[in-house]
Amino acid sequence: MRTRLPKPIDYQSLANFRYEVRRFLNFSESAARSAGIEPQQHQALLAIKGRPPGFETSIGDVAVRLMIRHHSAVELVDRLEARGWIRRSRSADDGRRVDLRLTPRGEKLLEQLSVAHRNELDSAGPRLLKALQGVLAHNSHPRPRRVIPGNTTHRTGRVEGEKS
Repeated sequence: MRTRLPKPIDYQSLANFRYEVRRFLNFSESAARSAGIEPQQHQALLAIKGRPPGFETSIGDVAVRLMIRHHSAVELVDRLEARGWIRRSRSADDGRRVDLRLTPRGEKLLEQLSVAHRNELDSAGPRLLKALQGVLAHNSHPRPRRVIPGNTTHRTGRVEGEKS
């Protein structure tokens, strides 16, 4: 039986990709703090605003998008509401559900941060893309078969002389 060897890991490509991602995240965190908002609060505003048209955002949606527990999302939403960046309202479709919307103040803050992020991505984007392509290029090429003298594999996948 033929054992499939794992693909070698290209640590250099992975490290470079991780560095470029972290570099962008560091920019994002610094930009948020400079604007007077915590990075997680910025992410929540973006999660609320970034829903497709016709879809309201709930606290559960924020928890999923930020990968945090529901009770943590509740506390985060409380802080956003206290700062005047969002407002809550009961869902018209389901009275148990609370929908979240940005206030004009929250919209202005998110727009300011989004412009800064878009500008940063103009320069960081090509580096991120190149780093990701390096990782994907290494993973997408099949590894050459290791040839063991005396063993030949037929189209059936069986090694010559192997019993069925």
